[in-house]
Amino acid sequence: MANSAKPAVANATPGQQNPLPQLHVAVGVILKQQQRQQQDPQQQVLLALRSSKQHQGGKWEFPGGKVEQAETVQAALHRELKEELAITVTDAQPFMLLNYSYPERQVKLDIWLVTGFSGEPAGLEGQPLQWVNISDLANITFPDANQPIVERLQKQFARACPNF
Repeated sequence: MANSAKPAVANATPGQQNPLPQLHVAVGVILKQQQRQQQDPQQQVLLALRSSKQHQGGKWEFPGGKVEQAETVQAALHRELKEELAITVTDAQPFMLLNYSYPERQVKLDIWLVTGFSGEPAGLEGQPLQWVNISDLANITFPDANQPIVERLQKQFARACPNF
């Protein structure tokens, strides 16, 4: 797993700081492996639908989960994607850090670009999954904290492919 890249940091915190405890989450932006060019404008990412019982339920998200105490973000990413999707991460790089305050909670998203994995993704927790073209992400309903991820993906892939 490459560690040399430094993630971009985005602070998408509307209003004043919230004194609520922060939830630290490892997030995987999983790229479909069938693409030959990583910066292909038709590159696809895997999304999972949040349960209606969860915070921000009924919205699509980039898979991942809580970083446990004394666990590295990399270990959490590997564990969560294995538990939720039945895949084993073989290559991932830091993509961006994002702090976001909802009225009821704060989240710190540690987002990784997953460019290699083994196994076939499956919703092991009963969650629907879908592969979506990066160019179509603006048409998907995400939790508010995921909007900066969508924007960065679209800018990065559009910059790499001018016809995007």
